[in-house]
Amino acid sequence: MTDMTNSPIDATVYGELKAATGAEFTAELVDAFLEDSPAMILALQSALATGDADQFRRVAHTIKSNANVFGAHALAKPARQLELGELDTNSGAVKATLDRLHAEYARAAIALRSLKNG
Repeated sequence: MTDMTNSPIDATVYGELKAATGAEFTAELVDAFLEDSPAMILALQSALATGDADQFRRVAHTIKSNANVFGAHALAKPARQLELGELDTNSGAVKATLDRLHAEYARAAIALRSLKNG
């Protein structure tokens, strides 16, 4: 079981989701999130590379919303910053935030797999 004191997943939010939807459906949501998120992160990187601000904001918004469903607040935070910030393809800050989002996704994915299987 994941240590919820240091977990990137808010135990209360995850527990409420599981109570509201049931363990089986929550597991399906986790699976969908884990399957879809890497492609969304790639879409963010692509939108940054091409300067497609609308696509960048839409994808960042989706990642933020999906992360909040599970209580992955550390993942939602950089996604929100990307969603609301200016898209500057030469900005080191945007790239650093994108790197942080990628790292937080990796942490959240490990915790969600553990919660789903535990």
